[in-house]
Amino acid sequence: MDAVQDEAAGKRARGLDRAFEILEFLRQKRQALKPNEIATQIGAPRSSVYELVNLLLQNGILEFTGGEGRVYLGRKLYFLGAAYENHFDFTRECEAALEQLADETRETAQFCMLDGNKYTVVRMREGARPFRISTDVGQSVPIPWTASGRLLVANLSDQEILNFIPPQDFRLPTGEWLDPQTFIAEVRQAEREGLFTFNSIVDSFTHCFAVPVRGEEGHAAATLCLVTPRDDGLANRDHYLDCLKKAAASLDQSPMRPKRSWP
Repeated sequence: MDAVQDEAAGKRARGLDRAFEILEFLRQKRQALKPNEIATQIGAPRSSVYELVNLLLQNGILEFTGGEGRVYLGRKLYFLGAAYENHFDFTRECEAALEQLADETRETAQFCMLDGNKYTVVRMREGARPFRISTDVGQSVPIPWTASGRLLVANLSDQEILNFIPPQDFRLPTGEWLDPQTFIAEVRQAEREGLFTFNSIVDSFTHCFAVPVRGEEGHAAATLCLVTPRDDGLANRDHYLDCLKKAAASLDQSPMRPKRSWP
């Protein structure tokens, strides 16, 4: 009897893991897909994917959209996220810090964290400029492509960094290869200085600034960033860093400051 119960519990756990895999896959793809397309691309049996998709549809976690049986993330997830934000005051503190940064610098301000072994923008406030400089909130980006990434892995050893970051993520958007040892050297520099700035790897006209928001254990659990036109960023470097450090210090002192976002 116990063996049967254990097997049933194992199947439920595997089903739950698969359901989260489907949700994460759709989040990464950012488009509606047919269940058979999902099954093919995540390498899962079609029968189990169809079964889980139907269950998620019934509970509002997924919704039909785009026709031809395509599904995407449902509004229930929005309400769950809203409930999370209402429970934790830290998100409101982040919004206030970003608004102050954007007002003081007129540049795009971001609050960033790790999502698994990728970097993501969690909150953003656009600057008062006639053209838009921003990143999609929630989009996963390889850690080595970002200024924040150098700070967010700084508490790891060199080998832990290499184990944590997928090897293919050192291939830059230009097609060039970033030497992992060069990246590690920049991580150690960021760790010593408590900041990292560079001309963006993702595009050719912006300069990025990042400072850590430290968690309870003293390591960078998140970052505050500014994304600026390259010339303006270089000309105002000291002022922008001073604004970032003051904003980060206010979040460091929050009792609701974030914890690490990986094991």
